[in-house]
Amino acid sequence: MTTLGLHHIGFTVPDMDAAIDFFTTAFGAETVMECGSVDVDDTFMQRRLGVPNGCKIVDQRVIQTGRGGSLELFQYSGAQGAGIKTNNEVGAMHIAFEVDDAFAAADRLKASGVDVLDGPTLIEGGPMDQLVWMYLRSPWGQYIEIVSSNGPLGYEADGGSKLWTPSEGV
Repeated sequence: MTTLGLHHIGFTVPDMDAAIDFFTTAFGAETVMECGSVDVDDTFMQRRLGVPNGCKIVDQRVIQTGRGGSLELFQYSGAQGAGIKTNNEVGAMHIAFEVDDAFAAADRLKASGVDVLDGPTLIEGGPMDQLVWMYLRSPWGQYIEIVSSNGPLGYEADGGSKLWTPSEGV
């Protein structure tokens, strides 16, 4: 087996239309595929997707933001979880978008009412030297990060493998 790269990240949202509106407004997302509901039985849902009986996919869409992997969004009916995990909990996750200027993006996101945490923060020194980062929360509480760079990152001075970023080759 040869792994070619990251294809997509999938996660569940409580309201598909609100999620699409958020990603379109905040990040210029484009919906590239609308699958709608999935009409399968409980056994299929449990054995292939690991969800409990009574849960159904009521909407499934794939969106693209710039270059890189896609986001696959699901909205389920049925039992709901306890909500978004905090970043210190096992299983917690976030997604990160690279932008050309995290400071300008932060100003625009704050002005449009997005729940932005403190920052952006410029890292000075160490392997992430020159990375600018900031966290925000989607309307349903999903953690999202924006990053930009003021030049090569600190670890790049040592040579070796380099992280792929959407700005590669631009």
